[in-house]
Amino acid sequence: MATPPDPWSVFALDVGDDHRLHVEQSGAPDGLPVICLHGGPGSGMAAAHRQFFDAARYHIIQFDQRGCGRSTPRGGLAHNSTAHLVADIERIRQHLGIDRWLVFGGSWGATLALAYAAAHRGACLGVILRGMFFGSADDLRRFFDDGQRHAPAVHTRLAALAPPGARTRLANWLPAALLTARPADQAPLVTAWMAWENALDSGPTAPFTPPTGDALAAAIDKYRVQAHYLHHHCFLAEGWWRDAAAALADLPVAILHGTQDRICHPDNARAVHAACPGSRLQLIDGCGHSPFAPAMAAALVEATRRFAVDMGFG
Repeated sequence: MATPPDPWSVFALDVGDDHRLHVEQSGAPDGLPVICLHGGPGSGMAAAHRQFFDAARYHIIQFDQRGCGRSTPRGGLAHNSTAHLVADIERIRQHLGIDRWLVFGGSWGATLALAYAAAHRGACLGVILRGMFFGSADDLRRFFDDGQRHAPAVHTRLAALAPPGARTRLANWLPAALLTARPADQAPLVTAWMAWENALDSGPTAPFTPPTGDALAAAIDKYRVQAHYLHHHCFLAEGWWRDAAAALADLPVAILHGTQDRICHPDNARAVHAACPGSRLQLIDGCGHSPFAPAMAAALVEATRRFAVDMGFG
């Protein structure tokens, strides 16, 4: 993989509601513009995601979503919903004077990419979706409850924090519990949640080091943002993705998903592909949820290379 390029522009964008977004630009200023949307919700942008784009061909735009990373206020939940984020993306495009751009997102970033592209189809050259997440009750049940068989010991430690009646229904209990927990009770919930996510993504025996100090404080803010979204099913109606995917018919849409993804089920990718005429689906054998697994990373690089060539940036 190529070394991620350093940013040549870093700025804060006031989007109202007391929120200021951290925005970075890298790659070629006159290249093919792409907005790269991070996951979570709550995670924040990562410089490592730039390696999926040829820095000589692409003008790469990234930002920390409301409440995330270096955007302020960190952990802010007020005026923070999917509709706000879709409006923020469009505000960034207009602020930068970009006519149309490629929209790229993974996991929650794929959710947001699909929602944005459906709302602003005319601003999109195409869409690349990796590890599709719907924010649905089924997604949450699969993540928090159905994966118990994969890492029973780790799941048991997470479930032990819940009241007895909620231990088989963590999807219903945990997001709300974190949002209402006293400050002293937030760290154990977040640490157990992180350990569970690590076990699903990396395997039940994968090492996990609980964060401490400033890293723990940042993790609590991150997972409270995530809990805020999950508790509200990401502020999206049940089955929202069908109309969104159909709205992108005949727009270049590439969908990539790992066959062993235990965080976002591959059926989500199949469903979007079926609902979006003309889309391309690529299931990556043996890959889980991480975009950095060698086979997945190579497939993402190839998808962006192919798109650039098709757009005349070859």
